[in-house]
Amino acid sequence: MGCKGSEVRILSLRPIKTDTYVAPAGAFCVFRGVRQTFRTLDIVSDMENQQTKSILTVALMAAFADGLKDERERESVRKLAEAFATEASIDLPALYREVLLAQPDLAEVVKPLDTPGLRQYAYEMAVGVVNSDGSQNAAEAAFLARLAAALQLPTTAADSVAQQASAIADAAVEPSRPASPTGAASAASAPTAVAGTVLGKPDLSDTELDKTILNASITNAALELLPESIASMAIIPLQLRLVYRIGKAYGYEMDTSHAKDFIATLGVGLTSQYVEQMGRKLLGGLLGGLGGGLGRSLGRQAASSGLTFATTYAIGRVAQRYYAGGRTLDAAMLKQTFASLLAEARGMAPKYQAQIERAAQTIDTRKLVEMVKEG
Repeated sequence: MGCKGSEVRILSLRPIKTDTYVAPAGAFCVFRGVRQTFRTLDIVSDMENQQTKSILTVALMAAFADGLKDERERESVRKLAEAFATEASIDLPALYREVLLAQPDLAEVVKPLDTPGLRQYAYEMAVGVVNSDGSQNAAEAAFLARLAAALQLPTTAADSVAQQASAIADAAVEPSRPASPTGAASAASAPTAVAGTVLGKPDLSDTELDKTILNASITNAALELLPESIASMAIIPLQLRLVYRIGKAYGYEMDTSHAKDFIATLGVGLTSQYVEQMGRKLLGGLLGGLGGGLGRSLGRQAASSGLTFATTYAIGRVAQRYYAGGRTLDAAMLKQTFASLLAEARGMAPKYQAQIERAAQTIDTRKLVEMVKEG
């Protein structure tokens, strides 16, 4: 059909109706293009919603793969689903209940993931979730094997992702001693002093410790800006590494369980934190980028990056006070101090946005293990 001036019938989208309009020359091509564009956007939006729901379901299934026996983590994930409910077109609280109670069939869950990139991303996200609180256990490994089969991923690709994630998780601290009871403030799990050190007197100056905390916060915020899921896998290990280094600086023997228990006592769930990071990227439109488009995630990623900066900074500051004071702060005081410092750090984040963006441009995701070890 030509584009000469003529009487044309213009279709609106919702509800479908027709109007008569005398179009000037060339107008019909424009209206037809707009109509097709909006229909395409509707289809793309619906597909992306299905794909986002699919990947978030996989993430929640990964979080519960080992039963999520830690009640603090279970509660953190539940609260996260409720918090996201106001931001998403997906009913996340209902999705949380479905995963927890109905245990959806993996093959059905992953059906909307119709490209190799989406399937790979879903698997990488699941690997990140199960490794967020340390290397995966047998139940989590079995879940990942079933997921890889459902996604029809090549064994070599799946194994490569799992190995990278485990290496990053293991790089946070020295090998752990046998696990002790949870709760950073409990005497049983508290790190012991190193012989010959003076507690309360760090082997680093205040200036050096300040710089260590700030650099870790900037690095983690920069990692959050990167689209690669492997980059987000390094954020929690770097937070653990920060606590580990601060404790060691004040003369305490540290291992993985001490650092994890400390962060958990602050009310920061390791699994829920990773799910939140990736959930914000997905809800921000990351799938548009994976599909070849520009995505809609820049604004949300910047906000999420700021939150990661604030969380890391507050963790470091509380750790500094805790170990400098001889670990005398109880759990309630740790949580209160963390909440106060988190609010303060959120206000600081915009000041460092330029540094965060520059740092993001220099990160080589092939060297994340070395980055964590040097953290």
